[in-house]
Amino acid sequence: MSKLRTGCFSLSLDGFGAGLNQSLENPLGEGGEALHDWFIPTRTFQRMQGKDGTTGVDDEFAARAFTNIGAWIMGRNMFGPVRGPWPDENWKGWWGDNPPYHCPVFVLTHHERAPVTMAGGTIFHFVTDGIEAALERAVQAADRKDVLIGGGVATVRQYLRAGLIDEMHLAISPILLGSGEHLFADIDTAALGYRCTEHIPSQKATHVVLTK
Repeated sequence: MSKLRTGCFSLSLDGFGAGLNQSLENPLGEGGEALHDWFIPTRTFQRMQGKDGTTGVDDEFAARAFTNIGAWIMGRNMFGPVRGPWPDENWKGWWGDNPPYHCPVFVLTHHERAPVTMAGGTIFHFVTDGIEAALERAVQAADRKDVLIGGGVATVRQYLRAGLIDEMHLAISPILLGSGEHLFADIDTAALGYRCTEHIPSQKATHVVLTK
């Protein structure tokens, strides 16, 4: 059975997964890039750039997040900064011609768009009929592998509120954002059946796994 998971989802100490004023220049909002200071040096990330990186707790969680993934789901804000009806077909994501997904990716949006096929096996599908329809399509495409929610915060919150996420890996970075997009605001995770099943610190983050 496929599981719906989050992996390498970074939060500030005060619970924000992105800062204010997200834009082309600041995809994660003001101060948001610092949330991923634990992830960028890891061997898992650096190998995507053809380089080597660090090993240890951070890399173990990073590698684990991308294991057995057959499809992704993401919100439109994670796909790019374009808002409203698609003006053209030019924007194809932040990641260049060969995105790091290498499998089907289902993008939640209110505006229809034809699928976009990229190098390396990534195909972006644009889903206009809600989170459950996107999950159904992703599970089918994953072919018994797991489905990973890439983000952003609003997308994770929708699936979390619906109790559809089976496992969440959160990397809590030792920074305070003060404002932005809060992951858990007005969501009773305990009542939804989630429990903390792992909590392991590293020098740059505290890794927490919530399991339903």
